[in-house]
Amino acid sequence: MTIDPERTVNVSVQVLPLHEDVYRIVGRAIGVIAESGAKYEVGPMETIMEGQLDTLLEVAKQAHLACFEAGAEKVVTLIKIGDSTTGTSIEEKVAKYRSR
Repeated sequence: MTIDPERTVNVSVQVLPLHEDVYRIVGRAIGVIAESGAKYEVGPMETIMEGQLDTLLEVAKQAHLACFEAGAEKVVTLIKIGDSTTGTSIEEKVAKYRSR
């Protein structure tokens, strides 16, 4: 079986800085995602990105590290990957709910 390495996937990132100023630090992580140029949507619990897997995993890593740069001493980061042999997009997953 061959899977196209250039296919579009979804990667969700949830950074959990163990720090008093959580929102500022999470904001820094989201800023890194925004600056990456990846397509993304911020949700109340996590940020979803769309693009090539290797690129998005690197962005997730940079968002994680940004929490330390912003002052956190401990960070837990959860990453989920949504993938398909033919690729997947944010829009195809949520389109029917957005039309309501």
